[in-house]
Amino acid sequence: MTNDPADRPGNDPGDENNPFKGTPFEQLFSAFGGAMPGATPGAGGPAGMPDLSMIMSQMQAMMAPHEGSVNWTLAKDVARKTVAQEPDPSPGEKDRGDVADALRLADHWLDQATDFPSGVSSSVVWSRAQWVEETIEVWQRLVEPVAEHVVAAMGDALPEEAKSMAGPLLGMIGKAGGAMFGTQVGQALGGLAGEVLTASDIGLPLGPAGKAAILPANVKKFADGLDVSDEDVLLYLALREAAHQRLFAHVPWLRAHLISAVEDYGRGTTIDVSKIESSMADLDPMNPAAIQQALEGGLFEPEKTPAQQAALARLETTLALVEGWVDEVVGQATETRMPSAARLQEAVRRRRAAGGPAESTFAALVGLELRPRRLRDASALWGSLRSRQGTEARDAVWAHPDLLPTAEDLDDPLGFREHVEQPEALTDAEFDAALADLLDSESGQGGPGGTSGDQSGDEPGDTPDAGDGPER
Repeated sequence: MTNDPADRPGNDPGDENNPFKGTPFEQLFSAFGGAMPGATPGAGGPAGMPDLSMIMSQMQAMMAPHEGSVNWTLAKDVARKTVAQEPDPSPGEKDRGDVADALRLADHWLDQATDFPSGVSSSVVWSRAQWVEETIEVWQRLVEPVAEHVVAAMGDALPEEAKSMAGPLLGMIGKAGGAMFGTQVGQALGGLAGEVLTASDIGLPLGPAGKAAILPANVKKFADGLDVSDEDVLLYLALREAAHQRLFAHVPWLRAHLISAVEDYGRGTTIDVSKIESSMADLDPMNPAAIQQALEGGLFEPEKTPAQQAALARLETTLALVEGWVDEVVGQATETRMPSAARLQEAVRRRRAAGGPAESTFAALVGLELRPRRLRDASALWGSLRSRQGTEARDAVWAHPDLLPTAEDLDDPLGFREHVEQPEALTDAEFDAALADLLDSESGQGGPGGTSGDQSGDEPGDTPDAGDGPER
């Protein structure tokens, strides 16, 4: 063997000893090997070659052991570094006081808009980095099912001879896939941290139960250009956060229902390996910007099966119903109290409908969009139900998931439960008479005036037989 780097096994794409030959990862891994000769640690390498120390650092992070399909240590580190690219001031005492006061007032207003009692057990203010730390556990549950299938697809892309080799090779593929996924998830979460306003801003219960959280730095950025006072903006967002907390606290199945829906969606993920192969064939592995662009463009984007399409439709409908209920309740609470509420409502609706760059990145990564497409329809549905049948009937729909409106109901939001008649109120005398009739019927008396000792004509000593009753 010569000293020519090109002659070394693994560096020549045609080398028979290259286990990645003919796979989507041939260029990626051979490029790492080919970049090392001739480069000096800590300095730039030959023309077109990156810094060797940077490569080694990346490889070390890529091969670090981790549990699950995503390197979450790397994901959190990337998210924190993404957040740190812009100022992220820690909230001060004034921020804490303002948020606590806004949430207390919000809960007082909501008491008159819904029968659900307060769900806020504590109020906190978060920096963007704190949002990452506080929500990372829920993100793991949401992302892992999708990542598991994506990383498995990377292993499936290997030829049979590579699969038959010792386990460490497949382990390396798993670690590399987990690192690639972790990097992209970290970038998406770091971007979201710069956009979210509250703990429940995206409609999913990301924070601890009962902990109402607001991000003052993002709220200030959101308020710029709205021509609304900072106090009104904070109070309106506190109302939305407190309303979310009420719903999740007093609809015990809702939190698990939403998260399990995302998990079920992820478990059905399938990956088009041929798409990965064709995409990576033209990818320059030494160009980080090109790799990033490919990832954001959906390089590993899952293919949606019919079952997943149905699951996604159900999830989007539930998210829309959650956001629509919050929208309706907050609108009711502010109707006569906050003149700027209509303007703020429209600003929030437009923001949720448009989404942001981080939401787009997340959608490309796992094939799941976080914004409710039918928020306006859902809000109109809840408002119409309240105007026709009252607050109690509106909130009673959350008693069981089978009672929730469907996507078809959102097509005609003003007609939801239109055929359901509200029972007329009974007087006390009517209620007592109806109750007496019900008790007599259940005890087999057949009508008023019977006593517990009356055998209804049976001979003395006879034992009533359930089969001797009147024919029906």
